[in-house]
Amino acid sequence: MNKSESKYFNTAIRMDKAFLSLLEKKDFEYITIKEICDHAEVNRSTFYLHYETTRDLLMETLEYINSRFLGYFTTDAVATIEKIKSGNLEELIFITPRYLIPYLEFIRDHKRLFTAALTRPEEFHANTSFQKMFKHLFNPILERFCITETEKSYILSFYMNGIMGIAAEWLRKDCAESVEAITSLIIKYTLPTGNGIMPACQIYKPVNEGNL
Repeated sequence: MNKSESKYFNTAIRMDKAFLSLLEKKDFEYITIKEICDHAEVNRSTFYLHYETTRDLLMETLEYINSRFLGYFTTDAVATIEKIKSGNLEELIFITPRYLIPYLEFIRDHKRLFTAALTRPEEFHANTSFQKMFKHLFNPILERFCITETEKSYILSFYMNGIMGIAAEWLRKDCAESVEAITSLIIKYTLPTGNGIMPACQIYKPVNEGNL
């Protein structure tokens, strides 16, 4: 990256941060370009050099947020992917404190943004984020257990709606309960044993007459 590219990138980051700061205080539709420029300490011409509208900035800010999200996890992304591909089936358990706590901490630290995304999912492209998660994490896991394409959509819906439902209620209460308490609730109500240690092969085991 040359000097001019670096300057362009740093200015964009400043506007992303300014926009996030404003989102913590007010709804997206009430944020003006003037406010963004004032918070980022840039002029309007600089804003229009990067974006045409605040919606363009919103899309870039969501990408910035996604990159920051990974920083909340101490796990190695490459190692996780390899674990999904070749690890023992019993190890493919992701509804555990190790993964849930940083996820919930990220939600807590960006309450306004997540509340807005839940209220207006299409505007904040929430479904796109879930699709990326499904493609890179859940889909490979389900393939390891030979889950059919039809079943995949139902399983994804069950887990994502269940976890996000708890997170949404937590947000509605302004994240009053601790991250650890909400982690325990998610494990309790999404895993059959309620303790986060049931092997994934049992979690995803199809129901049939033999195990009714």
